[in-house]
Amino acid sequence: MLKVPDHQVAGHQARNGQLGPLIDDSGRFYKPLQDDDRGSKEVAFYSSFSSNTRVPDHIRRLFPVFHGTQLLEASDGSGLRPHLVLEDVVSSRSHPSVMDIKIGSRTWYPEASEDYIQRCFKKDRETSSLSLGFRISGLQIYGNEESGFWKPERKLVQNLSAADVRVVLKKFVSSNLPVDPNSDPDCSFAASVYGGSTGILAQLLELKAWFEDQTMYHLNSCSVLLVYEKEKVLKGERSDAEVKLIDFAHVTEGKDIIDHNFLGGLCSLIKFISEILTSPDECTTKACLRDSERDKEILTSPDECTTKVCLQDSDKNTNYSENGTIEGM
Repeated sequence: MLKVPDHQVAGHQARNGQLGPLIDDSGRFYKPLQDDDRGSKEVAFYSSFSSNTRVPDHIRRLFPVFHGTQLLEASDGSGLRPHLVLEDVVSSRSHPSVMDIKIGSRTWYPEASEDYIQRCFKKDRETSSLSLGFRISGLQIYGNEESGFWKPERKLVQNLSAADVRVVLKKFVSSNLPVDPNSDPDCSFAASVYGGSTGILAQLLELKAWFEDQTMYHLNSCSVLLVYEKEKVLKGERSDAEVKLIDFAHVTEGKDIIDHNFLGGLCSLIKFISEILTSPDECTTKACLRDSERDKEILTSPDECTTKVCLQDSDKNTNYSENGTIEGM
């Protein structure tokens, strides 16, 4: 039986008779194809990417597994519609904390219509995309069994300042309840979620290294999904932190040119996360090292992701100011 996803934090949602994705109990996610060329473009990307032998395995695992397309009854009752069949990246998690981050200071692509470009540019300018190189599209953070999830309105999180983005990224890995406005995020889980050889920062750095070289695809208006299981961390287990790239309806051919727009936004996100791990005022030594007995490879040393590493391409990509905003746009 197909059902509406409980843990979708952004995008079109299949509620109240609207068209949106569905899931099943076997770990598959069914995304309806859009009527215009965006649907066919997304199918073309997944087909190309899944069969592209030039994509290394450690990068391929950062993308949802593609299972083809299938005709299904649409969630809005409009009849049969082709759906992308993808891996449901949270199907094995009981209470996943999830954050959807749209990457790039520009979410439109040059070949788009003038009307579409203007609409995207307006939203990029009104949200944090233009200033930070990314924007938080939606999130949910699990508190505990009593409080459940904190899932703020998407419009509230899309236009955050640099300082507010840092707070949200800290709340994402904190033990104190995110709904309490009077408590500062304690970053208790920063080391086990963001740090470590398999943590979110390490996965983002792998992705960054690939985007410094790959010229096959330009990922316009794509998102990075950050996922982990807080209950496991509370039990002293590994967080199973995971990075997945999603939303490929606007991918264009790279034409042997590096995707500077995506790479610049990714570097900006890496800088924010690495500062939470490395700056004493962002995440105390106690919080950053609380899991050191369990994980000896926490990325807390400055040489793991310094400003120089995260921004080493700034001369050829995008200029960054002292506070992490993007200049010259």
